[in-house]
Amino acid sequence: MTDTPDDVKSVRAAARKLDETRTAVEDRGKAELQTAAEALDNVERILDQYESRATDRDDLKGYVQFREALSDTLDEIPPDVSHSESFIEANDILTTGITSTLSTSDFAQAREALEPVRQDAQLLESWKTAREEYERARYAVEQRHRDVGEQIDELEELLALGEADLDLSTDELSEPIEAYNEAVTTAFDQFLGVAPAREVLALLATAESYPLVELPSPPRRLRTYLDTAEIGSEPVRRLTELASFSRSKLDHYVDDPETFSAAVGTNQTFLSQLSDAADSLTISWPPAPAKELRWRTRELVAVVGRFADDSTVARARSVFRLASNSEGEFDRLRATAVARERLTDEQRAKLERGAIEAELDTLRAESRQLESCLEQHEPIDV
Repeated sequence: MTDTPDDVKSVRAAARKLDETRTAVEDRGKAELQTAAEALDNVERILDQYESRATDRDDLKGYVQFREALSDTLDEIPPDVSHSESFIEANDILTTGITSTLSTSDFAQAREALEPVRQDAQLLESWKTAREEYERARYAVEQRHRDVGEQIDELEELLALGEADLDLSTDELSEPIEAYNEAVTTAFDQFLGVAPAREVLALLATAESYPLVELPSPPRRLRTYLDTAEIGSEPVRRLTELASFSRSKLDHYVDDPETFSAAVGTNQTFLSQLSDAADSLTISWPPAPAKELRWRTRELVAVVGRFADDSTVARARSVFRLASNSEGEFDRLRATAVARERLTDEQRAKLERGAIEAELDTLRAESRQLESCLEQHEPIDV
């Protein structure tokens, strides 16, 4: 028998407390309790505000102001308010002759006389607290339900990984990908080193039509400048070198140093980081699922073919053909690669002894209890 989760127990306890306080409030009448609580709050505010002055023998004015404020407040209380006799008794205690003063004990007695009203007000407060505790407890169950669901997904993924053939050689898949990655990285590095900067930015602009390649977008101002300026025929690395020159030194290399600095100097970081963009042209290991990889290699061929030699493009096409294998060989090789990459020694050991399945059974049972709890205990209507 599966133990009841602590979060579920908390919701059940909070629901019982909420039902009890709600019933108590409904029995007394919510509107009546609210009227009494508001009246009590107003009277106690006057007592707190004037107690120090009304008990000061040298502050007759303070006593008079207190009496006037208390009278005005009591006059505003509906005559049929719950425990009206408590307000009358408190007023009688605090009523003295005009030349007399009150003591702190008088105020204490007045507050004691208001205790029945205070209990009614506390009933409302208890109901509010019960609502808050119920909402917190239910939210905890919702959160736990989400967490358990995520853990179940992770364990189910581990089980799927555990079905892979870990002894299978993945060279058929890894070697073409490694060969392509090495070739495209070298080709892009060479492209940055010799191609005019305007051509590099043109490539980046063209790549915007191939979102799966994810090359950085060229800054508009920089591209506009390089398209027309003579300096745009220089390689990217030469531009980054010039951008580091002082204004006086730059005068010897460009026709308009100010315009160059505004267009190139402000994008020096962008240009210097373009060498890292080669990563966007490589294929990760383990590779993406076949369908995703097919679409990506299709786009890679279109982009890489604009700057790399035929052999590099051919390597990209070879990966595309692997991902298009209709007999499922790619999926089998990828499953092995993913399992080797992701499974730790501890996870493999747990899979071998069936601990993952046992943990899944426990979590699924808890998930059912949490879900049932949420169905039985609905959110409070605002």
